[in-house]
Amino acid sequence: MTVRQTRVLKTSTRQNRIRPWLAGALGAIAFCAPAQGQIIGGLPLPTQALPSAGLPDISGVRPLPRTDRLAAPVRGLTTRVLTQARRLGLDALVRENPTLLEVDDQGAAVVRGEILALSPSPEALTRLRAAGFTGGRDLDAGELDLGLTVLAPTSGLSARQAVAEARRLDPGGQYDFNHLYSDAGGGAGPAPAPANRSAPAANSIRVGLVDAGVDARHPALRGARVEQRGFAPGGVRAHGHGLATAALLVGRQDRFRGAAPGATLYVADVYGNTPVGGSADALVQGLAWMARARVAVINVSLVGPPNLALQAAVRALNARGHLIVAAVGNDGPAAPPLYPAAYPGVVAVTAVDGRRRILPEAGRPARIDFAAPGADMAVPAVDGGFVAVRGTSFAAPLVAGSLAALLPAPDPRSAAWARAALAGRALDLGPPGPDRTYGQGLVGFDLVARPSAVAARGLLTRR
Repeated sequence: MTVRQTRVLKTSTRQNRIRPWLAGALGAIAFCAPAQGQIIGGLPLPTQALPSAGLPDISGVRPLPRTDRLAAPVRGLTTRVLTQARRLGLDALVRENPTLLEVDDQGAAVVRGEILALSPSPEALTRLRAAGFTGGRDLDAGELDLGLTVLAPTSGLSARQAVAEARRLDPGGQYDFNHLYSDAGGGAGPAPAPANRSAPAANSIRVGLVDAGVDARHPALRGARVEQRGFAPGGVRAHGHGLATAALLVGRQDRFRGAAPGATLYVADVYGNTPVGGSADALVQGLAWMARARVAVINVSLVGPPNLALQAAVRALNARGHLIVAAVGNDGPAAPPLYPAAYPGVVAVTAVDGRRRILPEAGRPARIDFAAPGADMAVPAVDGGFVAVRGTSFAAPLVAGSLAALLPAPDPRSAAWARAALAGRALDLGPPGPDRTYGQGLVGFDLVARPSAVAARGLLTRR
């Protein structure tokens, strides 16, 4: 046998060994569905608009093999697909709905024909209307008193042109796009614990969820009280991602339990059944509803670009002693920070796998507050069984539920104490003390329901 024939034989042998791994991974990736939710290896979810603004599922005919057992090239390929899925899904949504959506100057998806004005003066509104802007619909921001107004630009202007024109007409004003969001401390130290602090009863705990709607009759939520309100066209629409995050907050079913089982859950459905679901104005209105209801801890497992209206709502809630807990997202360590997790005062949560390793697709912003499980775990599925999940979306509710048990009502000093108390209970990983990988430590690892323990079928992936 010649040297060339020997090399060809060795190459063919290596390819035959790798091919089964590639077939499994690429088979899973090939079934991405931008318009419908699916469970890998399980039953399809109800056919309705995704609460992820078009985010495709990482779907296939069988569960993905554990990534730590994949050959290195395939593991890298899977991670790249996971980190790009959210942006690719939003890009597809814009292409499919050009009359409703467009992109801003950074390529982020926004609602076409709308811009947001933050507390515009009467004089500024007069100039804008004289220039052809119409509308002036005020958002219901309740006690947050944000003065948010939705304006429609003059015909023919893109959202980019409209924002630029509004800023030119009112240089001192604050104007921004109506962005889409997808699934996916003081100087003297922590405040002292309020007097007579004790663990509250489950039915006295209240926690908020800004996400998709949930089926309150689902077995996992029967022990909890659920109040829901819709903030997007179509009203409240139950979906698997909303159920997963809700169950991780307040659910209990068989061997599964959430961080605060039996608590009262307030759900703000910001998606409804429309392609423009998940908009910044829907998020702000959902947060304002939570403020009126005095829900102290609010979980937001959604990510997107910075937005002036959302930033103002977060700042107002923080000032009133609410805690917003948000996932850092799954766009990968090289991606820019995602919001609201990256805003000051927000409790930013990353995710670890079953071996307490940070997920390779997890975002790496400058600040991480806590880590929690986000892979090698199962949650209740819409069909009554269980499904495996992966992503920082599913880590955030474990932290939020843990904080809700420590903060019964919004209060700045009590909120600082609750954060410090949870940090004291967290498992310190990585270098001693707080770090940029695990934050102040790992929370909720004891709450994980392993997929094998609950006979989970398939994998549900969302942002």
